[in-house]
Amino acid sequence: MSYNILVCDDEQDIVNAIEIYLKSEGYNVICAYDGIQALEALDQNDIHLIIIDVMMPRLDGIAVTSKIRMKNNIPIIILSAKSEYTDKVLGLNVGADDYITKPFNAIELLARVKSNLRRFTDLGSMIKEEDVFSVGRLTLNDRTKQVKADNNIVNLTPNEYGILKLLMKNKGRVFSSNEIYEYVWDQPAYNVKKIISVHISHLREKLEINPKEPDYIKSVYGMGYKIVGE
Repeated sequence: MSYNILVCDDEQDIVNAIEIYLKSEGYNVICAYDGIQALEALDQNDIHLIIIDVMMPRLDGIAVTSKIRMKNNIPIIILSAKSEYTDKVLGLNVGADDYITKPFNAIELLARVKSNLRRFTDLGSMIKEEDVFSVGRLTLNDRTKQVKADNNIVNLTPNEYGILKLLMKNKGRVFSSNEIYEYVWDQPAYNVKKIISVHISHLREKLEINPKEPDYIKSVYGMGYKIVGE
């Protein structure tokens, strides 16, 4: 399968460089230079992954990510300058799956792209021991990639799905932030506590009756997270 990747940055040199890297691996590349163009390109093309800069004219990357997440769960990788840590966190908060820090190299970029596409198409390298997992009022069907809470379908991003599946497959077991990241992202973990915290927060908002007092996804102080329930 040939994947279509949307690359959006107001700096044409960066777009050109990313396009060269991606095309060298056989990906199709659609280019955009501001947030409005990115949304238009998404409407006009079958896009499988988006790489988008934070700071752009007309509509920035955070706003674009937020708009896309209202109706689409395709992987989104945020581009941000090294000093823009708050932008990375904000991007994750509104639904981005990953981020790349400028300046970046081709190896890192392609590794992130491959990892996110893999999670989106088959949701990682997790061994399929069963197809359906249930915890209380939560059900995850790994054949259809469908999650339900009280029989209502819940839309999750690939990373959210991966975290939930990991926890539901191992009910009651505590996973550290590093373990979750390495298992779901399939990359070495470094300074990932905030990233995992943001994704856990999103899962609670989507699945728990009261996200501030979760019944299922529990924090274990100083250790990590687990899922509980009958």
